[in-house]
Amino acid sequence: MKRHVLILRENEIRLLLDPAACIQAMERAFAAYATGKAQLPPVINLEVPEHGGEVHIKTGHLSGGSYYAVKIASGFYGNAALGLPSSDGMVLVFDSATGAPAAILLDNGFITDLRTAAAGALAAKYLARQQIQTVAVIGSGAQARYQMKLLSLVRPFREARVWGRKREKAEACAEELRRASITAQPAFSVAPSVEQAVRGADLVITVTASREPLLRAEWLAPGATVIAVGSDGPDKQELDVGVLARADRVVADSLPQCLRLGEIHHAVEQGAINKEKVSELGEIAAGLKTGRTRDEELIACDLTGVGVQDVAAASLVMERALAAGSGEKLML
Repeated sequence: MKRHVLILRENEIRLLLDPAACIQAMERAFAAYATGKAQLPPVINLEVPEHGGEVHIKTGHLSGGSYYAVKIASGFYGNAALGLPSSDGMVLVFDSATGAPAAILLDNGFITDLRTAAAGALAAKYLARQQIQTVAVIGSGAQARYQMKLLSLVRPFREARVWGRKREKAEACAEELRRASITAQPAFSVAPSVEQAVRGADLVITVTASREPLLRAEWLAPGATVIAVGSDGPDKQELDVGVLARADRVVADSLPQCLRLGEIHHAVEQGAINKEKVSELGEIAAGLKTGRTRDEELIACDLTGVGVQDVAAASLVMERALAAGSGEKLML
């Protein structure tokens, strides 16, 4: 029997995977994980210290799904000086019935970018107040842009303050977002400090590669929601542990994973919280636990990125690619 692998490139994948559908796919994936209908092995982290690089390998399978996937994503933060993107990667898709290779998604990190922002939007859907006025964005890279664009699909907002370590990059981020077609046409400005970005904000999204805390609990307004996205390794940290200690509720994408990396593991190891305080986003999406119940609740959500997100996004790409006849077939 002749076999082939489907090759899809970034421009094709962008046409197949739209933001709204990606958010819906993430909701189903998190609910499946929370109800025992997904396989999620631990993340493999690889450091390339001589070039300031990090590599994350994530995989997973959704029960009953046609595919499982392995995602390789890299971040080389010195690439900007070389005129190259800092993020890259690909997704390998396999037939879940036979284990045969089904596709190579040469997405250059797009699937990771979109599914990460989709998880942030899903967290905002369940955890943010119904009416939000001001958003603080800590970080000014590509993920800051994605988070704002997908957030607008679940919660319109009036104002967003962008903070970045380099003001010129924060200005560029704000300007790009001003030109984007975002619901309610919010005003974007650049904040001179993290504190000034955060004070009075209804929603705070952190999207940096920081290895030391940037956000302090005393800066947060009552009823604020904090969605921490950047800490996807054990040595990364964007939130002071006091943020999680002060929070009325703490939510994880995967508690076992967040006890090894991300924000929660720092807080647990330092005794600021215990793991019993933490619920999972999938439990809320599946209706097993409630989302926000009061406007006054301070909620912190730790999103470290899980493999079921990659499988869900890749499976959606495959379904649509096969229906549209997209991609190139490579005979094996």
